[in-house]
Parts: sequence; structure tokens; C-alpha cells
Amino acid sequence: MKVLVTGGAGYIGSHTVLSLLTAGHEVTVVDNLANSSPEALRRVETLAGRSLASVEADIRDGRALSAVMEQSRPDAVVHFAGLKAVGESTEKPLEYYANNVFGTVALLKAMEAVGCRRIVFSSSATVYGEAQYLPFDEAHPLGATNPYGRTKHFVEEIIADWTASVDGAGAALLRYFNPVGAHASGRIGEDPSGIPNNLAPYITRVAVGSLASLSVFGGDYDTRDGTGERDYVHVEDLAEAHLAALEHLGGATGCHPFNIGTGRTTTVLEMVRAFEAASGRTIPHEIMPRRAGDVACSYAAVDKAAAVLNWRATRDLADMCASAWRWQSQNPAGYADASG
Repeated sequence: MKVLVTGGAGYIGSHTVLSLLTAGHEVTVVDNLANSSPEALRRVETLAGRSLASVEADIRDGRALSAVMEQSRPDAVVHFAGLKAVGESTEKPLEYYANNVFGTVALLKAMEAVGCRRIVFSSSATVYGEAQYLPFDEAHPLGATNPYGRTKHFVEEIIADWTASVDGAGAALLRYFNPVGAHASGRIGEDPSGIPNNLAPYITRVAVGSLASLSVFGGDYDTRDGTGERDYVHVEDLAEAHLAALEHLGGATGCHPFNIGTGRTTTVLEMVRAFEAASGRTIPHEIMPRRAGDVACSYAAVDKAAAVLNWRATRDLADMCASAWRWQSQNPAGYADASG
């Protein structure tokens, strides 16, 4: 299958591109490299033992997208490209709507022009907002509480309307919970610019010495140890979910949401202890006041993905922490350390 991957040089994108190449698919990556590195794609090619096509372009550039589509003629698109920091989205909402929403409209138009009718969309559990019940299942009401989450919700609706209007079109909306970890080789992994927004890369940078201490926001939640509980899923499991979704779309039409998680929770302090065990290093941390908007607990109902996509997460917390530490210890400066 010919697959075009937007944002394929990013964290989840690069792992998915590697899985696609390993499975024998032809891959073209479109990425503006605003929050990613071409070094990730070079390493993916080395790991896969296969080459890919790569174009530096912004998904809002309809002319550039059309040129890529005309040249690659993909059978399907996997759409990762988008801004993704919750806090930043509240400060720069128009940038998030312009990139995530308008960029997706431009992508769908370019797909339609060449008759490409299959898309797997990188969505997020943030579309659910505050939990009315747990675990979150795909029928849970949507109610994102920040601009980032709303862009994901709006794009889901746009894709649903598009599939309804185009004969034979099919879409899988993958609502990720909390991706963590890295490829088992340690060659590709999460490399956020600046101070990490997510727990796992923050912990790894404390362990490697580039950050002094971890701030744990909230120690008085009604959870096992007072810290927030989340559903963490290994990035390699997540990459395999995209392969399963593509295979499903080979024989399905319409627009279908799927939760991608483990169905299990890990508290912040449990993650800290697991990473200490994986790295052999102490993670200094301090309990801080709760952050506005954080919830005590969030985790996925995963039965639909298992039944329809024949996919379940297989890697555990120890795998997540060991792979994340392998990546960070081999690449203390991320992809900036190209010799790592």
C-alpha cells in the first residue's frame, strides 16, 4: 500500500512510519519540521533497511500538498501533523485552529483531488473533556475543555462529514490516551523542544541530568497514592494500532472512532518508581498544588479496538520506562546529538 504520512518526523509519526516500512508499505512523509527533526527519518530508514520519500511542507499549503499527492498517489493517509500542547493552545488558539483545523481541510481537499479515500487521524482522549463516567468509551459525550482538544473534536467532525459526502470514503479516528516510551533500539524516541509538557519526557530529562527535579501537580486526589492516574500506552503499541486501522479501512467505509490505550491506570508516583527501577537513578520530585483543569483519573475502555481492529496493547509499564531510558541515555540531547 502507498501511504502518505503527515507529521511523520514527529514522535508518534516516526514510530508509525517505521512500522509501515517494516510491514512492507511504501511511505511518503510530509512534515514542516517545526517540532521535529529530519534525523528521526534518517534513523527510521536505517532501522527499517528501506528508504522513504520525504517532503518538507506545511499542511496548510494546498499547492504543496496537491503536488505531493499527484506525485505519490497514496492509497491512504495517516494524519499526525498538528500542534499539540494544551497550555500553548490556550495562549495561541488561532494558531491551533489555523494549523490543526484549516490544515486538515486542505489535506482532505488534496486527497479528494486524487481519489484518495482512506484516512487514519491522530486524535486524542482530550476530546472527551470531564469524565461523566469511567472508563471512557467511544460513546462518551465529547466536551473538550481547551483549544487543543477542541481542534481535535472539530477535525473529527469535519472528517465524519467528508466521509459521508464521498462515496467509498473511510476514516479511523484514533483517540490516544498517554503515549510514552521509545523504540526498543533506543534510536528514535520523544524529543520535545524546550520544557516537556508531558510526564514521561520530563522524568527522563531529570534522570539524565538536564532538569533538576520533577514537579508533581497534586498529591491529594482520591487515587491510590494521591497523585493523578492516567492510561499510558507504549508508542510501539500505538504505531501498531495505526497499521491495524489501515488494514481495517481496506474493507470499511464511514467514520469510526477508537480509543487507543491499555485500559489500566498508573499514578504519577508509580511512574516515577517504575522509571527509577528502569534507570537505576533517583528521580527528585516535589509535590506541588494541583493544576487547573487536571482530573484525578482518566483511562480508556479498549474493547472496541480489540473487537474491530484486532488490536490490544501488549507492552507494560516496565517496557515503557526501559525503552524511554534507553532512548534518553543514548541521546541526552535528543536528535541534536546526531552522533548518539
